[in-house]
Amino acid sequence: MGISSLFPVQVAVWQETIGPGLFERDLCINSPTGSGKTLSYALPIVQTLSNRAVRCLRALVVLPTRDLALQVKDVFAAIAPAVGLSVGLAVGQSSIADEISELIKRPKLEAGICYDPEDVLQELQSAVDILVATPGRLMDHINATRGFTLEHLCYLVVDETDRLLREAYQAWLPTVLQLTRSDNENRFSDASTFLPSAFGSLKTIRRCGVERGFKDKPYPRLVKMVLSATLTQDPNKLAQLDLHHPLFLTTGETRYKLPERLESYKLICESKLKPLYLVALLQSLGEEKCIVFTSSVESTHRLCTLLNHFGELRIKIKEYSGLQRQSVRSKTLKAFREGKIQVLVSSDAMTRGMDVEGVNNVVNYDKPAYIKTYIHRAGRTARAGQLGRCFTLLHKDEVKRFKKLLQKADNDSCPIHSIPSSLIESLRPVYKSGDV
Repeated sequence: MGISSLFPVQVAVWQETIGPGLFERDLCINSPTGSGKTLSYALPIVQTLSNRAVRCLRALVVLPTRDLALQVKDVFAAIAPAVGLSVGLAVGQSSIADEISELIKRPKLEAGICYDPEDVLQELQSAVDILVATPGRLMDHINATRGFTLEHLCYLVVDETDRLLREAYQAWLPTVLQLTRSDNENRFSDASTFLPSAFGSLKTIRRCGVERGFKDKPYPRLVKMVLSATLTQDPNKLAQLDLHHPLFLTTGETRYKLPERLESYKLICESKLKPLYLVALLQSLGEEKCIVFTSSVESTHRLCTLLNHFGELRIKIKEYSGLQRQSVRSKTLKAFREGKIQVLVSSDAMTRGMDVEGVNNVVNYDKPAYIKTYIHRAGRTARAGQLGRCFTLLHKDEVKRFKKLLQKADNDSCPIHSIPSSLIESLRPVYKSGDV
């Protein structure tokens, strides 16, 4: 992959998994956006499963959105095949029949021979070792896909944990935990302990005992890793995950941490001329890749339409929001990644985890209401140690509240970015003429 050294979060997780920690504790990972969290869990999972003898579903990664799941699947797909592992994807807004054919391996049946349906069902096997999924589609497979089982699951990764815990998503979490608990009849996770039953299908046994100090706990156990740039420390919320001696890994003393090389700026705008300040800012940024965030999908559509009527902006501008069809969003994101689009106007559908190389600037057209939102928005730039800038457009009466917001992330440095008044005045006639 061209990676010659690991980021701090990747080293820390490796030490607790493949290193001395040996997966003895569940991990809660709080690390800034763009710090390499995906590879931090992908590497140890792939390394550990690389010596597996029999293919079955052993690692499950759950993410809140389809676009994020696609992104994470690509990371696994870059490293897993090198050690003979197969990675699957289960996401909404795609053909479930196509997914089933990718996830479940069916026995080859010879023509002219009568087979017992029960025997055929016994022979259904997983075609993947690792599955990246969104909660809704995961539940579809659990409830309806023949041959789909979590019986052999060894690793559960909950990425963007705070969002996945906040939104119920069809009770996916209690379902997954229930299906992987010991019931004195099933399961263990080491490759050597997978035994064929009388019918040829796999059984896994998790034994309760005191091995490695796990009194009255099933062992080998389901290892869990939970991650976010704004990971909750609320015991009531984390209790849902049933974590085993959880270890909290973080990059600093505070829960909220901005990327190291992020520069934050504020623009003080006249309330009725706010769109003109944005146009002037985008003009000054030239063709640099930029994401503009608004507070809603409706605002995203209106603002994108407005910007595209300014002839002075000789750049390609598109919208990206939850109201669009998935195919449209995917096409827009691909064009943005390839540099065919310079500015993406987005709702907060884009804030979480999305990694687009070369985003130099983020603009908060609407002030984020919470520090979490600011962190996830700003985290689309200054990723992987690169330099990035975040501009926030404010009315005068929003400045104090914005300052208090940034202090929650220990950020007292947010200088004013000035736009010459002459530039705003030159745009005013076009704005008032009704041509935009």
